[in-house]
Amino acid sequence: MKPSMQPYKGARDFYPEDKAVQKWIFNKWRRVVERYGYVEYDAPILEPTDLYLIKGSEEIIQEQTYTFLDRGERSVTIRTEMTPSVSRMIAGRRQELAYPVRWYSIPNLWRYERMQRGRLREFWQLNVDMFGVENGQAELEMIQIVDDLFQAFKAKRTSYVIKVNSRVLVTEVLTSLGILAERTVAAIRLIDKIQKMPPKDFALALDHITGSSATSRTLISFLAVKEIDELPEQLRSSKSAQEIAVLLSSARALGIRNVEFDMTLMRGFDYYTDIVFEAFATDTENNRSVLGGGRYDGLVGQFGVEPVPTVGFAVGDVVFSDFLMTNKLIPVMKQTIDVVVLVRDEQAMAGAVLSARELREIGVNTAVDTTGRKLDKQLKSAIKSGVRYIVFIGVEELETEQFTLKDVKTGKEEKHSLARIVSIVKDARK
Repeated sequence: MKPSMQPYKGARDFYPEDKAVQKWIFNKWRRVVERYGYVEYDAPILEPTDLYLIKGSEEIIQEQTYTFLDRGERSVTIRTEMTPSVSRMIAGRRQELAYPVRWYSIPNLWRYERMQRGRLREFWQLNVDMFGVENGQAELEMIQIVDDLFQAFKAKRTSYVIKVNSRVLVTEVLTSLGILAERTVAAIRLIDKIQKMPPKDFALALDHITGSSATSRTLISFLAVKEIDELPEQLRSSKSAQEIAVLLSSARALGIRNVEFDMTLMRGFDYYTDIVFEAFATDTENNRSVLGGGRYDGLVGQFGVEPVPTVGFAVGDVVFSDFLMTNKLIPVMKQTIDVVVLVRDEQAMAGAVLSARELREIGVNTAVDTTGRKLDKQLKSAIKSGVRYIVFIGVEELETEQFTLKDVKTGKEEKHSLARIVSIVKDARK
């Protein structure tokens, strides 16, 4: 049986043109977060399975992860995210670190899940986390970084919206309506699904939790509130509501006017402790969440040490690439090879290799056709590669030190010294 030429289901082959786009995205991500003082870290692609139990249930691990026994009969899991790993790392060196700690990573991750647009089983993800800041300045910095990530790709602010909520505020709303504490988690999980459920189904499910259709109707009316000022005075004046109000006004004062309050935004993970946020694409072709995060102050403490206040977010490469494609923000990638050297005859091979070395040392990415094929076949291959400049080298060129430079874009051919060729190529990069 012949092996398949297709990659594993849910994974991707990255041909050079695909890798160029990914590299372009990652480089911009890095530039944005490093401007804010974040430094890159990484962790093993395999972690002990127990590590993921601090965030999820055994059922989730069995159904959504690649988990197996290694040769030592230890249960290990291919990483699905970085939050458990980075929390472990912070806990391990918590007394050595200078706070606030600003870390980021762009790891390769795997999740065994149903594939759909924006979701594959293998993906890369930008993770940005700040440790050691309790006040709202941490969330404000995150909102700025999120906005800058979109702005770095020249996205219009009308093409995305950043929604913000407070799980503490929602808990206070539930308490004010007399919903029992033991039912709060169920209510929050249901609210997290409100956008994916028909209104009647949501109302019926909410009635089951609240035990009162009147209470459910009041809660639904609260969930429709778009501004803090629309809340009743008791809730409007609460600390959580005021923190949201300050965050929104501060972000808008910084020019981020596409930030909104949305009381239905929950972020499904139970480990979030307060402020949560998500950026949504507004285009009808791809109207979905692009990234999300929030405050999770308790995870570091689950390693048996003092808790460390933490805020962070993540964005996957698949969904972000979909956003860029939908909004036509991915340019034609430039060829990384500047020059291809074609060798006219075998006697010139050694000189051609030496000349190519000189070009590289001066800063020009140079490939040499060492196949020994006829010149016309070398030329066809070079043009097919997409390179802009071709240098012909034969015995005569080596003797005169004047080399024929062909500009594939214009079709023009001229003789120049190597130094002049370097100057022409570098000018064309600008």
